[in-house]
Amino acid sequence: MKIRLGYVALPVSIPITASKTLTLTNYTKLGKKRGEEKRTKIFEENLSNFLEILKYNEANQIHFYRMTSHLVPLLTYPASYHNIIKKHKKELENIGNYIHKKQMRVDMHPDQYLVLNSNNPKIVDTAISSLTYYTELMNTMKLQTNIILHIGSGQEGKKQAMKRFETGFYRLKKDIQSKIALENDDKIFNIRNTLSLAKKINVPVVLDYHHFLVNRNNEKIEDFIIDIFSTWKTTPKIHFSSPKNKKDKRSHHDYIDSDTFIDFIEKIKFCNIDFDVMIEAKQKDEALFRLVRELKYKTSYHFLDETTFIVD
Repeated sequence: MKIRLGYVALPVSIPITASKTLTLTNYTKLGKKRGEEKRTKIFEENLSNFLEILKYNEANQIHFYRMTSHLVPLLTYPASYHNIIKKHKKELENIGNYIHKKQMRVDMHPDQYLVLNSNNPKIVDTAISSLTYYTELMNTMKLQTNIILHIGSGQEGKKQAMKRFETGFYRLKKDIQSKIALENDDKIFNIRNTLSLAKKINVPVVLDYHHFLVNRNNEKIEDFIIDIFSTWKTTPKIHFSSPKNKKDKRSHHDYIDSDTFIDFIEKIKFCNIDFDVMIEAKQKDEALFRLVRELKYKTSYHFLDETTFIVD
């Protein structure tokens, strides 16, 4: 069973960000012409830094990475969005070519504001617009990847909330639908709910093990893991984080508790299916490499490179 480790968005080891943004207030104060010039300048800086982060990942043998959802400033303010993508098509294609050449896996997980099952039609419309923009961005880079979503609001009960998500999902174009993956959450929609809806709309399930542990009914991951992995037509991926502390079990820790990670691996290794693990820790790449050091010390897992290992 081969496992690859990845991290989220912005490495802490190098002083660089691909998430520089522009507020709508500042954009408006500048006026349309200067506002678009500022927006374009920031986007160009983000693109350049995005490529540098990918090169950093390559140098450190990190093959799995979550790109920032803030690459384009003012994403939900659509003025000239298509034009800014079209104008930078060459740079985006170069980034996509680099990702393909280095055989990296890159995905995206939009912020919580993107709620496809909201009771508010305007919020749903904004979610659909955002997903349309994200897909255009991905397609320009020629990335066949995933955009990971939570089911969202639980208003009016789970059953109605899941129906609303389904309705919102089928408003999306087929190309966008093909990129969606569903993740279980830590408060409302547990892994059983998420699997049920994902199978109904035929999308893969991203297991968040931290969420699973804080939102379950004495259920065991061993009883779900094959079902979860079977939703994928490509290599499955999961999310892994550790609680901040005993009182704040939902927030993420700076690092990963390696004993819990090892326990998880040992519980599910019977399935013998390769998968990728997105490390969701505040110390990003540093948390990934600390976990690697502890795994090398505590286990007999065979490391193929700095972030990939085999479990027998």
